[in-house]
Amino acid sequence: MMAGQVRSASKRAAQLDSPFKSASIGSMKAGDLPNPIDTHVGLRTRLRRKMLGMSLEELAAVLGVSYQQVQKYEKGVNRVSASRLQHIARVLKVPESYFFEGAPGGAGFAAQPSAYVNAFVASNDGLTLVKAFTTIKNRKLRRSIVNLVEEIAAEKF
Repeated sequence: MMAGQVRSASKRAAQLDSPFKSASIGSMKAGDLPNPIDTHVGLRTRLRRKMLGMSLEELAAVLGVSYQQVQKYEKGVNRVSASRLQHIARVLKVPESYFFEGAPGGAGFAAQPSAYVNAFVASNDGLTLVKAFTTIKNRKLRRSIVNLVEEIAAEKF
């Protein structure tokens, strides 16, 4: 067996032994689902970027990639390398561990918000709502707003 064949065989063996058998290395193939950890890291990236008021284009420019590449990172379609994640963390002013807080299968995962909560907070409306809601100091008023939203959500349209 030649050196190139040995490397290819080793790579294939590593992929088969990987806990992420369904995910491909690099970018995904059509029909593949993103790995839950890749999706989580992407959601956390999007959330922090939006919290800082940074656009896709701004983050992409600093990272030296296209905005489409940043979109793929945020959706978990393309995996983020360790060096790229470190760069993103520096740009977004968070430790690398920030991206894994509450990740599926991680320590303390059960105590973290559900994926739908993270996805909502990472959305434009979710982040705007959270920012506005947290500025309301009156506890009774905040409780009234929660009650109102629960009543609206309970109605069938």
